[in-house]
Amino acid sequence: MTRPARRTLATPGIRTTPLWTHDRTWAGDARSAAACAALLFGLLIALDAVTGGLTPWRAPLWLGLGVLLFAALTPPRVTAHDTTLVSRGPIRVRSVRLDHLVAVRRSDGIAPRLVLRDASGGEVVLDPEVLVVNPPLWRLVAQGARTSVADGSLLCGATVLSRLAERIDRDTAEGIFKASGLE
Repeated sequence: MTRPARRTLATPGIRTTPLWTHDRTWAGDARSAAACAALLFGLLIALDAVTGGLTPWRAPLWLGLGVLLFAALTPPRVTAHDTTLVSRGPIRVRSVRLDHLVAVRRSDGIAPRLVLRDASGGEVVLDPEVLVVNPPLWRLVAQGARTSVADGSLLCGATVLSRLAERIDRDTAEGIFKASGLE
């Protein structure tokens, strides 16, 4: 019995882009957060063992502190699909429709954040660096923003996105010059 041919992503007529685009740096950031949490736990246990203060109730306390540190250091996982941007944090999942954006804000501070809000009240807060280092995510956000501007729904934030686009273009050009030896 022969099996029917499976359609692959390279088959004509089938979309060649992945269905979901995700932050490629997230796994490394999550591993770093886990390493920091494990290091803290190990150091606290070792310190207690050396000083003779390790008791059965202190070990779970140190483990809890390690878990809290992991939760605090792990960044939200950002994924996107055509018109939807999703940010999955340790507690909640937030999403925004990119083709119905009404506002984009940049909040500067210790850690700069980009706040995207859509017409239905959805809001995603993310680090702009996620878009800088992930061109596929940036392309989806930029396309959605262009659609929102064309529809007239994006009332404020076009300047923020244009500055981010300039930065991404500049970083891309610098990367190309470095790779070709023209720096």
